[in-house]
Amino acid sequence: MPFISQRAVTIERCTVKINGLSPSLDGLRLVQLSDFHFDGQRLSESLLINAIETANQLQPDLVLLTGDYVTDSPDPIFQLVPHLERLKSPYGTHAVLGNHDNYFPHSRTTITQALSSAHINVLWDQVTYLWDHSVALVGLSDYWWTKFNPHPVMANIPADVPRIVLAHNPDTARTLRNCRVDLQLSGHTHGGQVVVPGLGPVVKGIRKVRKCSSRPVRRWLPLLTQNCDKVVQNWEWAQGLHHIGDNRLYVNRGLGSFWPGRMFCPPEVSLLTLTCA
Repeated sequence: MPFISQRAVTIERCTVKINGLSPSLDGLRLVQLSDFHFDGQRLSESLLINAIETANQLQPDLVLLTGDYVTDSPDPIFQLVPHLERLKSPYGTHAVLGNHDNYFPHSRTTITQALSSAHINVLWDQVTYLWDHSVALVGLSDYWWTKFNPHPVMANIPADVPRIVLAHNPDTARTLRNCRVDLQLSGHTHGGQVVVPGLGPVVKGIRKVRKCSSRPVRRWLPLLTQNCDKVVQNWEWAQGLHHIGDNRLYVNRGLGSFWPGRMFCPPEVSLLTLTCA
């Protein structure tokens, strides 16, 4: 069902301590954008422009994009790219793809080429080293990809190098529990979209109701027929900063919206400041 998100974005600020971060990088500013779903139905152009302008006003050192640029067809990427090309930072824009960016067999190639044409560095199970190899920026394939296996990528990074991991789905953090991850940036959840203050995303309750309700009951309750609770296993990681053992995960609420829209869960531009631990 079409649902064009019109609400203004909010800025979420978070400071993360990084072990082994060079003192010269103390105060490094990262801006994260995620889950655009720019298809003419789920994100208004005005909100997108607002998000891009907000990101640039934050004067980031680095811009990071964590997937789902489109929803089904990859074709809208060609309308999105001119907007993303306006993002400004001294060390460029880097990106990973989400599950919707792999919807069709040709989607990944089409979207990667379009982003690359805008000088956006797309990482798919790849590592790029920044600031004289003092930080590893890791971009992983999507968690739902049939060949998802991040361990060979992580194993090739020197143990003493701090690493920032871009992974669309926050459930990736479960797979990375035994790897060093100084900061994982994810999206995918849209923050749950409908949130009850103090209790969290409504979809957590939907999962419980689904398990104990009969099929006729589920048929009369639209939210129970959409399987929205299956977006992730770990809804406790739906948004914000989380500590998973020694690792840290930050989940961005995204920009686009599916039906029934957002409540107490506005679209987000994240500003993450890195400091020396």
